[in-house]
Amino acid sequence: MQNQDTICAVATGQGGAIGIIRVSGPDAIAMVDRIFTPTGSSLPLSGRKPYTLSFGQIKNIQGEIVDEVLVSLFRAPHSYTGEDAVEISCHGSSYILQQVMQLLINCGCRSAAPGEYTQRAFLNGKMDLSQAEAVADLIASNSEAAHRLAMNQMRGGFSKELGKLRDQLLHLTSLMELELDFSDHEELEFADRTELQTLATQIESLIGRLTDSFSTGNAIKNGVPVAIIGETNVGKSTLLNALVGEERAIVSDIHGTTRDVIEDTVNIKGLTFRFIDTAGIRATTDTIEALGIERSFQAIKQAAVVLWVVDQTIADKQIVELSNKVLPLCKDKQLILLLNKSDLKMSATSIGTINFPGNVHILSLSAKNKEGIDKLQDLLIEVTGISAISQTDVIVTNVRHYEALVSALESIRRVKEGLASELSVDFISQDLRECIYHLSDIVGEVTTNEVLGNIFNHFCVGK
Repeated sequence: MQNQDTICAVATGQGGAIGIIRVSGPDAIAMVDRIFTPTGSSLPLSGRKPYTLSFGQIKNIQGEIVDEVLVSLFRAPHSYTGEDAVEISCHGSSYILQQVMQLLINCGCRSAAPGEYTQRAFLNGKMDLSQAEAVADLIASNSEAAHRLAMNQMRGGFSKELGKLRDQLLHLTSLMELELDFSDHEELEFADRTELQTLATQIESLIGRLTDSFSTGNAIKNGVPVAIIGETNVGKSTLLNALVGEERAIVSDIHGTTRDVIEDTVNIKGLTFRFIDTAGIRATTDTIEALGIERSFQAIKQAAVVLWVVDQTIADKQIVELSNKVLPLCKDKQLILLLNKSDLKMSATSIGTINFPGNVHILSLSAKNKEGIDKLQDLLIEVTGISAISQTDVIVTNVRHYEALVSALESIRRVKEGLASELSVDFISQDLRECIYHLSDIVGEVTTNEVLGNIFNHFCVGK
């Protein structure tokens, strides 16, 4: 799987003052030496110490100066890829970057494929596969929480957790395999079955905790979905505009203005929320509006948090009318009942007579005057429970990891069932090996070129 090509790529986005070109591979230093002339010294890069910066000029084959640059030198195995590597920092002109790239290609370099630098780092043992995937998550992180999880995974937090699991599984497997070696002596048992059952239960609990964390990790990575629902003209669109800080949705006194879902993201105290403004729920003969209302119910099903907005002046009426439709869909969700239009006179509401589920929170606000929005934001952070997550908590954010953990969980449960049913040791050992296989697949100890291609093809070029 090792590739001996020397590769190059622009590692920075367009439009910046500085552009960086990365060169990595066995001939990286020699190739850059052919186009780089250091200033004030005749010592080529090949004769210089690693971790040094050299100032000089890049020249074309005619000897003309393309740019004045800084060159950073790294020697194997102490580089990002584990190979000899050079980074050329030049001016950010797209013309200059193109010219330097062309010179390197003329010297024998090959343009890097997406994610090839990180893939080489994985293949050269600089990081495991879960850490490599965290690099892409770190680049894509758009909130403090997503950044924190990606950094923890890239530094090996997830890998350490999996390592503990594998150590326990290997201990369990070694005892079972030892009995297989002496299968002709059926009376021999090297492992107490009660101890094995206890250990299998502990492993099941650890894997289960990781799989259960995926819903939280997915929310952090992609944003917490929040559905804004309610009858027409209760202020849902006004609330969305107040939360996002701009006129995102049309606000009108005309009933049924919003006929489709409108979605926007907001970063609140380091966590991304995806707010979904929905069509007002009411009886209608309008086909298009009816489709919008149906999508409102779909949005409730897909949301983690539901903001049920009611007009505070007629709150009791609206709650009674919609409770039978809304509450059954919110049993497993965080429900926030918003009594909007607090600037107007409140009715003698009877919300205390409604049989709300235990997860309901009630808040009074005025979306029009943006009163109570800060309290709502604090409440949103609170109900997600994500603020309680520490930097050391291991949270699963990757679908591939989640699927492998689910398979590992199924395997360890079969082990428990086999021990309880006193199945033959060879059947139990097979399930143990499958569990270890699925955990090893996450960190890349067992993998295929197809899996690697699917992972690294989604990286940007230059990383």
